[in-house]
Amino acid sequence: MRLFVALVPPPDVLDELEEVLAPHRPGPADLRWVRRDLLHVTLTFLGDVDDRALDRLLPRLQRAVSRHERLTLSLAGLGAFPGNGAHARVVWSGLYGDRRKLARLAASTSAAGRRAGTLPDKQRAFRPHMTLARCRVPVDVRPLLEAMSAFAGSPWTAGTVHLMESRLPAKGRTQVEYVPLKSWSLREPKT
Repeated sequence: MRLFVALVPPPDVLDELEEVLAPHRPGPADLRWVRRDLLHVTLTFLGDVDDRALDRLLPRLQRAVSRHERLTLSLAGLGAFPGNGAHARVVWSGLYGDRRKLARLAASTSAAGRRAGTLPDKQRAFRPHMTLARCRVPVDVRPLLEAMSAFAGSPWTAGTVHLMESRLPAKGRTQVEYVPLKSWSLREPKT
């Protein structure tokens, strides 16, 4: 199973994002926009995990998540990988709000994966973002980034962390699917 740990924005945040992006979707023809049901914030990519490793992983993730409080986040601005957008392969929205807490949560879920032996050999540094579009060949998305530079979404509370399975197209399945395997609640903030 290909697994990752993620936060999923609530429907009203995705509605707002859809409304803001709609006029820009006819932009570069090579961009493939991520379907709404696949939008998420990856905390940790775990890669291929077998059933035995999954059994070691689940309690570790539960403990990791239980140590962290709910987060207040918002989507804001657009960026591209790589670089400034002249030769982009990915378009993303940035995340603002409790970014330090978000980074600590991502570090905890990565540590859980490492202790369970499920992290891929090459793990990228955590960069808080939500992927919105991809393309197979580099495309110039600078006009899109400029047009969306003032985008600032409404704040939302991230209260649940999800362990997701990524099912790639295969026999009987024509599209990528993300299936939640397990979810854990973040703690209420201390008052």
